[in-house]
Amino acid sequence: MTFDVQRIRADFPVLAELINGKPLVYLDSANTSQKPNAVIDAMTQFMQHGYGPTNRSAYTLAAAATDKFEGARANIARFINAPKVHEIIYTKNATEALNLIAHSWGGANLSTGDVVLLTHMEHHANIVPWQMLAAQRGFTIRYVLLTSDGLLDLSDLDALLDGAKAFSFTAMSNVLGTINPVKELCAAAHRHGAIAIVDGCQSVPHMVTDVQDWDADFVAFSGHMMVGPSGLGILWGREALLDAMPPFLGGGNMISDVKLDGFTCAELPAKFEAGTQPIIEAIGLGAAVDYLSAIGMQNVRDHEQAMTTLALTTLKDRFGNDITIHGSCDANLRGATISFAFRDVHPHDISQVLDQRNVCVRAGHHCAKPLRKLLGANATVRASFYLYNTADEITALCDGLAEAGDFFTL
Repeated sequence: MTFDVQRIRADFPVLAELINGKPLVYLDSANTSQKPNAVIDAMTQFMQHGYGPTNRSAYTLAAAATDKFEGARANIARFINAPKVHEIIYTKNATEALNLIAHSWGGANLSTGDVVLLTHMEHHANIVPWQMLAAQRGFTIRYVLLTSDGLLDLSDLDALLDGAKAFSFTAMSNVLGTINPVKELCAAAHRHGAIAIVDGCQSVPHMVTDVQDWDADFVAFSGHMMVGPSGLGILWGREALLDAMPPFLGGGNMISDVKLDGFTCAELPAKFEAGTQPIIEAIGLGAAVDYLSAIGMQNVRDHEQAMTTLALTTLKDRFGNDITIHGSCDANLRGATISFAFRDVHPHDISQVLDQRNVCVRAGHHCAKPLRKLLGANATVRASFYLYNTADEITALCDGLAEAGDFFTL
């Protein structure tokens, strides 16, 4: 399919909205993405005409709902090239998926003297669960450092992996936009006998994902960042690892039998899906996967790369030394996420001025405080692009920055 950004924009009703008489310029997709009619309609139609309990009742309505629910799982498996559909686990978000790995796999496999390797660019969701478990189990956490241009410094990777049991890292930084060499990192982990855990939240929505080509052991990502609904995350894991892990939550649907003196777990994926699942959200994510697949993920990546190149060039041309862009300025090495400092204007003040123009960016630490400290900044402004953004919106961002600069130098 030919990529047509204007046709794509027409699929997203919120992008046609006016707020205070101004068009919406949405540059916060690294936070959460907007939703197309295909997703909205799929969820609405299911609620109106097909909602029922899944994997429980045998009547016609429930059976049809189960088919749709499990069909969405199959869609998601195809989207990331998972070997087996039952390796796809529904969670409430990617944070829960990463916690599940840490506390279920980690709880069963880590103890005093062990090592888990992370990186300095991780989201809190891929730091705090390991810190929580380390406080209980006494293992050591090491970190891969960064280069001056925001890439992973892999010069000491073998030494850092020596004795490690797990290497957990982001495929793409939510602050720097850095695209990490996932396949290379997974191979390095395996050479040292460690499992490879990939936080795919910022990469899966934006480029082709092939978990088999990566040779990862676990991958976590979120529905709401890939034009799907909030309230649903995905954990993919190798069947052998998932089978060997204890369940994360207990309750209905995750058991095959319960007696007064114990229980036995259900087969995958039910083993990790206790309670009533986010059924409507799964239907929505299945539709989101269909929508993105029809457009083509390489087309999405190509568009974002063009947008990133244009944004980096335009920001530097217009503002020169007044703007500091964190991370690499090579669009081949980064996704469509740009964090920056502008003069000595506080990021929250910039965000306020931009909001008056209805330009939506995020200002803050972006749930990556250790990285923020390394950057020497209390906060940064982050503009992030997706398949529906245009060159005109980059101009709107720059015009708003110019206004902020004028206002705060009066």
